[in-house]
Amino acid sequence: MLHYISPLPSERQQGPWPRTIAILGSTGSIGRTALEFIRLHRDRFRIGALAGAKNIALLARQAEEFRPACLGLLDEEDVPALRRLLPQGYSPSITVGQEGYETLARLPDVSLVLSAQFGAAGLRATFAAVESGKVVALANKESLVLAGALIREACARSGACILPVDSEHNALFQCLSDMLYKIDRQLADARSTAVSRLILTASGGPFFGASKADMASVSVEKALAHPNWNMGAKITIDSATLMNKGLEIMEARHLYGLPLEAIDVLVHKESIIHSLVEFDDGGQLAQLGHPDMRIPIAHCLCWPERMPTGARRLDLTACGSLTFFSPDEEAFPCLGLARRAMREERGAPVVLNAANEQAVAAFLGHEAPFSAIPALVEYCLDDYLAGNFARYGAPSEPQNLDGVLALDAEARERAGRWLKSGPTP
Repeated sequence: MLHYISPLPSERQQGPWPRTIAILGSTGSIGRTALEFIRLHRDRFRIGALAGAKNIALLARQAEEFRPACLGLLDEEDVPALRRLLPQGYSPSITVGQEGYETLARLPDVSLVLSAQFGAAGLRATFAAVESGKVVALANKESLVLAGALIREACARSGACILPVDSEHNALFQCLSDMLYKIDRQLADARSTAVSRLILTASGGPFFGASKADMASVSVEKALAHPNWNMGAKITIDSATLMNKGLEIMEARHLYGLPLEAIDVLVHKESIIHSLVEFDDGGQLAQLGHPDMRIPIAHCLCWPERMPTGARRLDLTACGSLTFFSPDEEAFPCLGLARRAMREERGAPVVLNAANEQAVAAFLGHEAPFSAIPALVEYCLDDYLAGNFARYGAPSEPQNLDGVLALDAEARERAGRWLKSGPTP
């Protein structure tokens, strides 16, 4: 039964135009694309805050252009350099670290927070925005992977709304929007929606058709050569291993409330269909478009309105054939590992994500082979579910944010030891 993670934005949350936005991760791929879209509609948006981690030069250029009252950086030591790069007469407040990101997420004059930080590091700020009752345009899927149930509970308490930015989950949201609206406004019962299956599409990444043996000596350069999407390095590697699709299965489970067995993956090399919804009568709805993140970003920033994005218009006569395949889980074991973690629950998704982030970082740093990514994830999952995490004993679901972050830290510690010296007893 369809059970969306949050209410839809109320009239109060939609508010008058211009909307005031905080972009957490403004120097990353999603943040830069969001600002590209906002440039087309400057009269409809006001930038209240930008946070850019370590890319000081780009953050300074963005700040000079949009003049937000608040900026965020990861490290205190970078503040003087940022100040020097800002134009004379412009002195925004600068917050630092995860606490600083949380402060920006809670700013009272911000109505919408674009959560676009990288990895598990985005959880605390996402949670702060939810606790503050914001509309959250969520590009940080790890927030739901690590703490989906906690975020659902927090949305119920605060009235916060989650709008999914990931292209696949935004496609599902668009296909389901009429039903979600009727359920949210109590014009229909969730049992009447008759949604039988969610189908997430995957490009297959740069190694579609390769065997497990073929990928034993994959280089970083080849793994970063995604055929369709221009993304950050970590998510590109996740696409190459299909871990990204595994994380998206978890994200869909938390967003839409359907059981794990009702969420499937279909490899679609052309990335024209971004996901599909199947109904009990056998019919399916799909959302189509060129692979361009401006479309889902704009859908979230403008909801319930639609605005021009500058994206190329889709001409189906020029697309040629659209092809579809079942994923090869033997060659891409990360997909099965993610399903296993979601079935087990009890904190297993936290461990899976932490191990994956550590393994991907090691691969990108030329410190581990591509094959170490699924191997490390499987080792850490086995270790945790066997009760070998010293501080935890029998696996159990973290009951609060601190519990999630503590488990994440221990999983990273054990993964780091494995990367240095192999499996430990």
